[in-house]
Amino acid sequence: MSARCIMVQGTGSSVGKSRIAAGLCRVFKQDGYRVAPFKSQNMALNSFITREGLEMGRAQVAQAEACGLEPSVLMNPVLLKPSSDKNCQVIIMGKVYGNLSAMDYHEFKPKLLETVKMAYDRLAEQNDIIVIEGAGSPAEINLRDRDIVNMGMAELVDAPVILVGDIDKGGVFASLAGTLLLLNENERSRIKGVIINKFRGDLEILKPGLEMLEDIIKRPVLGVVPYTDIYVDEEDSPEAEIYRMKYSKKQKQVFASDGTGSDSDVVDIKVLCLPHISNFTDFVPLAEYPGVSLTYIRKGMVIGEADAVIIPGTKNTLEDLAAVKSQGWHKEIVHLYERGAVIVGICGGYQMLGKTISDPDHIEGDIEKSEGLGLLDVQTQIETEKVTTRISGVVMEGLPGLAGALGGARVEGYEIHMGKTVSNGNSHGFVNIQKRLEKDVNLVDGCVNQDGRVFGTYIHGIFDNYQFTSRFVDFLKKQKSHSTGDVLNDENDNGFRPNGIFDFARFKQKEYDRWADVLRKSLDIGMIYKIIDLDIHDAKRITIR
Repeated sequence: MSARCIMVQGTGSSVGKSRIAAGLCRVFKQDGYRVAPFKSQNMALNSFITREGLEMGRAQVAQAEACGLEPSVLMNPVLLKPSSDKNCQVIIMGKVYGNLSAMDYHEFKPKLLETVKMAYDRLAEQNDIIVIEGAGSPAEINLRDRDIVNMGMAELVDAPVILVGDIDKGGVFASLAGTLLLLNENERSRIKGVIINKFRGDLEILKPGLEMLEDIIKRPVLGVVPYTDIYVDEEDSPEAEIYRMKYSKKQKQVFASDGTGSDSDVVDIKVLCLPHISNFTDFVPLAEYPGVSLTYIRKGMVIGEADAVIIPGTKNTLEDLAAVKSQGWHKEIVHLYERGAVIVGICGGYQMLGKTISDPDHIEGDIEKSEGLGLLDVQTQIETEKVTTRISGVVMEGLPGLAGALGGARVEGYEIHMGKTVSNGNSHGFVNIQKRLEKDVNLVDGCVNQDGRVFGTYIHGIFDNYQFTSRFVDFLKKQKSHSTGDVLNDENDNGFRPNGIFDFARFKQKEYDRWADVLRKSLDIGMIYKIIDLDIHDAKRITIR
């Protein structure tokens, strides 16, 4: 059959469009349909590299996983990565097009319609259902004439729309009704129902409001979705992940309420929340690992005590390094290292750990050169060529300290960076890269200092590798307790392999199933099938658990 489609739009950013879309993808997948996600234009610093070496938004990667598909740039043909308040890097079909100002991009958008339609049509040829996600709000009336991601996209492929509102923020009735009010008649006709998301409390108290809302907007409320701590990759910022972690059952059961890891058996890991932080999902496997307390350190906070500090990736290394220094975090990091803590840098964080970072061509901005934290004997120069590649390899054997405990661990991940880092000789290489884009290579990634307690790498997703992460966490536990015990073994815990090692990929698949179950209980799935012109009774439910 030709692909049906349904579009999930929202009353604003961070109302839960990506999560609802991912859950519907899983529901349709469970019901036996070939389903794929699609978002024509994504604005996010949290990106991913496909097996072909192409860059796309992380939300569609999670949705592809929920569909049981390999991520493809067809699912996200346009990606915008902000580099400042007014400029962004434009990525088309996974490759860098260039840097444009907000006004220049607004003028450029109509030229992307052909690319967007091509990508959508290719997905529609291969699947039964396409779940389309909008961006921000469709009620941005100043952007209506050149829209390619909300109602403009819905019109392009004749998609029915479900509108999502976030009750946790307050004002959900006004935001839903107000969004419909600002749409023109043709746009309003596309909205077939609304969903209230992130609900806490007694549904009976809410029901009179739902009936009044339906009278006002003349559309059904398709359901009220409760707030949960179920994990689905976020893409916009770490704030939603921080919020989820705050209410996580795992955090409540294992750690002190303030997240500081006061229990002597808990290792305390701090991640710097940089102004231009990218790929913060690198650290979710650590947050979910038993016996780990992970905290994001935001502007105005001190790092405090920590067993390990991680400096993440960033879209603007030099500006974020200046922010690290202005916060005084650089002094805290050096002090923690001197007291025995482990310091890790990923991508831009790796660059910051070195002696110097230079940008002679001002690719990132006005800062031409800056001294790094000096914990690794390397120096970095920012370059115009962007590296986007998938890799696999193994941590080198015979490294000192912590790095030695990681030796031999196999890793897979991806690189996204615009800089070249070279060693001055007084350090060790970290990972032997054996494959790049499925081609055999013999390269060295990253750097380890002489005592093995500071290491940096360009590999995003390195903590997704269960063998690597289990050894990393086990070392921190042993260092803290001075014990020689084994890695925690809990075969019944969600995401664990029979040998007791936490497998993040397995964990995520279980979470998608849990999320689909929540949507089945909360939404009128039969009505959603009618909206996309399918009969729920025709669905061939399959078991994937």
